[in-house]
Amino acid sequence: MEHSSLAGGFTDPPQESAQAFRGIMRAMACPGTICDVAGAVPPAPLSVAAGTVLITLADHDTGVHLAGHYNVQAVRDWITFQTGAPLVDAADAQFVLGTWEDIDLSNLAVGTAEYPDRSATVIVDLPVLKAEGATLKGPGIRDVAQLNLPDLGTFQRNATLFPLGLDFMFTCGAHIAALPRSTKVS
Repeated sequence: MEHSSLAGGFTDPPQESAQAFRGIMRAMACPGTICDVAGAVPPAPLSVAAGTVLITLADHDTGVHLAGHYNVQAVRDWITFQTGAPLVDAADAQFVLGTWEDIDLSNLAVGTAEYPDRSATVIVDLPVLKAEGATLKGPGIRDVAQLNLPDLGTFQRNATLFPLGLDFMFTCGAHIAALPRSTKVS
């Protein structure tokens, strides 16, 4: 393990983790809302927001899968040290992290009829995050919201699985927006 994996966590864990948790929950509760989440200084290629989400929500019982070029030693070491989360295959992961092009959604857990909560949350690091593009409707959205989504059809199909399905978090720099499985996309 490299020395760099020991750095980059919260400098004031109680305050920063509480602030990050509020930002993450606001993003999930209000789909399409872009929120600031910061505090972590993860190794490249992780964005500040993606790293902050992981050190806020992952622990030794939370399987994390790193897709594509995110599966590098520096990121693996950082996640292991900062969270204690095991690195697992995609099918066993509670959190999957990567770019849209790197993530294979077909292998991810979507929950079961008895346990719909046993599904993966996909953290997609995007080059740009904007409140424009696809129209979002559903719980937590007053009328409509908009978000630049990488593939409209995928999210439309995911919404039809409700109460099963995947939850998505989109990160860019220190910003996050979320798309829970209950959100209708057009």
